Amino acid sequence: MKRYDIAVVGGGIAGYTAALTAKNLLLDVLWLGTTPFGKLSLAAKVKNFPSQTGSGEEFVRALVRQQDAEGILFTPARVDGIYSAGGYYTVTAGKQIFEAQTVILATGVEIAGVLKGERELLGRGVSYCAVCDGALYRGKRVAAVLSGAKYAEEAEHLAKFAETVFCYCPEKLEFSEENITVLSAAPMAVLGEQRVEGLLTSEGEIPVDGVFFCRDGTPPKALCGGLAVEGDRVLVDRTMATNLSGLFAAGDVTGRPYQYAKAAGEGCVAAHSARDFLRAGRPV
Repeated sequence: MKRYDIAVVGGGIAGYTAALTAKNLLLDVLWLGTTPFGKLSLAAKVKNFPSQTGSGEEFVRALVRQQDAEGILFTPARVDGIYSAGGYYTVTAGKQIFEAQTVILATGVEIAGVLKGERELLGRGVSYCAVCDGALYRGKRVAAVLSGAKYAEEAEHLAKFAETVFCYCPEKLEFSEENITVLSAAPMAVLGEQRVEGLLTSEGEIPVDGVFFCRDGTPPKALCGGLAVEGDRVLVDRTMATNLSGLFAAGDVTGRPYQYAKAAGEGCVAAHSARDFLRAGRPV
């Protein structure tokens, strides 16, 4: 398996700038995420980035022109785990596995959709990866909360193990697995004290042993075990280094202000810091 110098996780301006800087530093970089420049394209007007005065769509077109000119490839992948593997990192995205000497986390922030109890019960019945954790719920009742139809296959995967999968999606779906029950009522909260005990919907409670959230954004703490965070913010120093050796973070994931200029600057710093880490030969 190819091992990259840097894996940049996140398709926003921080991730792109990190990948651009790393390539200009002659490093072998893997840039991956769900969608390149997805949120940026929705901006009505860009007013806080030098030279940009138009809409987010215009900004994205300029970035894509530069991306093509520089030969920077984007790998579509919903990353669900980042693990230290003894001298390097493995990055998992469903059944895909990538290897890199260092990682730059630029996943942004989840601006909506997080339920009460979701973060509190992470690792105690709340999961963001059906492929990773589905087998743990063999013969049990689970809920799958999908942000869109593109995650339907994750509910199908869970159904191969679970007794029943209660699935909610804002888009209309049909499943081939008979043990999937489609919910029309919107999820409101994850229930439980020490572990997940149920899912509260707008029509009442459903007893379940686990709840799987399938959306583009995964909390950094769920991606990287042992990562130091404060609320939604990954803790970094001036070099954008986290508490995990060889793992850096940049952009909205490190906290406010949520500005394109700040994200781009941190992406640049993180790439230089990763290069310095590689040159020093420090252990992961």
